[in-house]
Amino acid sequence: MIRKYFGTDGIRGHVGVAPITPEFVMRLGYAAGTILTRSHTRDGKAVVLIGKDTRISGYMLEAALEAGFSAAGVDVMLAGPIPTPAVAYLTRALRLSAGVVISASHNPYHDNGIKFFSAQGTKLPDAVELAIEAELEMPMTCVASGKLGKAKRLDDAQGRYIEFCKSTFPSKMDLRGMKIVVDCAHGAAYHIAPDVLHELGADVITIGNAPDGLNINDGFGATAPKALAAAVLANKADVGIALDGDADRLIMVDDTGRIYDGDELLYIMVKDRSSLGSVKGVVGTLMTNVAVEHAFNNMGTPFVRAKVGDRYILEALQEYGWLIGGEGSGHMLFLDKHTTGDGIISALQVLSALKRSGKTLAQSASDISLRPQALVNVRMPTAFDWQQSDELLAEKSRVEAEIANSGRVLIRASGTEPLLRVMVEAENMALAQSLARRIADTIPV
Repeated sequence: MIRKYFGTDGIRGHVGVAPITPEFVMRLGYAAGTILTRSHTRDGKAVVLIGKDTRISGYMLEAALEAGFSAAGVDVMLAGPIPTPAVAYLTRALRLSAGVVISASHNPYHDNGIKFFSAQGTKLPDAVELAIEAELEMPMTCVASGKLGKAKRLDDAQGRYIEFCKSTFPSKMDLRGMKIVVDCAHGAAYHIAPDVLHELGADVITIGNAPDGLNINDGFGATAPKALAAAVLANKADVGIALDGDADRLIMVDDTGRIYDGDELLYIMVKDRSSLGSVKGVVGTLMTNVAVEHAFNNMGTPFVRAKVGDRYILEALQEYGWLIGGEGSGHMLFLDKHTTGDGIISALQVLSALKRSGKTLAQSASDISLRPQALVNVRMPTAFDWQQSDELLAEKSRVEAEIANSGRVLIRASGTEPLLRVMVEAENMALAQSLARRIADTIPV
């Protein structure tokens, strides 16, 4: 079935424009609550946890969701601003019916979205999302007054999650002697990530930790790592950690200010785990740099590509029975640590690898050199079907012929924004950028 509302990462859009309106979100809460009460109840009643990032619109959407769930007879626990993976963890740990996150991840503040987690702390199965969409087409009603849902604040959600993150770090290891800059993107981890690192012994400098509702991801975080690079140099730190607005992505910086993306960090972590024992296999995406694939092949580690998005990485990991996957944007999964991608936990895996080897970030990645990769994002006109565009497909074929065996081309529609992403890998960055722009210029504006 074709989804009407749900994308690859929940429902997302511009605040005040359908579907991110108070009325729709209230109906969404009611529809989801109606579905949950049919099969996911505790003592005869469904209980849902709601968390959010630091966007100003989170207050409005939280109230709308709470009203919808209450009308469906679902009790609500409110966690306040907290990372997306924290909601996944707490939902599972507290044996709740589902978790809901109000966030648009790495998008600017004027966007927002709703994503759901199952009782197991994983993304909702397709069948459940489709059932919610079907329920949205039905009239919204209300249970009897005596059966309305209640709402209460979850005490110490922050502290519970900090302890969980620390538990994923080796118990006989600490971060003493390391100076770390952490960039929280003015997002959901602003009051959590610094504490995790500090309690493990690190000397912590924090930037991007003054959210005002409007500055999330604005010049800080995983999508703007230059601020982190500058702070690492200014503070003479050993390493820098950048999270995005909802803290499920990770980008890092070494002591020279060099930025490391998710592909390089995934390689470092797989190499570390391989030194401790066998790694059954690794899942990347269609965007994963070909140098990473070659490196895993040389290590004798099986590697497969999934569609872009942590949802599809998770599906492939479950299919193969593997534990580790990730993508260049910084989404990484370690299914022996958490059920979903987690920027803080991913950072701890890298830091434990550095401590175990005694090497710097640069030394740990010195034996891999990424192929230059250019990415051009183009806003798609309404009703433009790029897969039926003769001009675009012809230019793609010409570019592929020019780079032959020395590179590759990938074109895909974003799952979270009305964008077409054109990626070209080539022998040098100037060539990759030129070829990607040639393809992108065939798209009408």
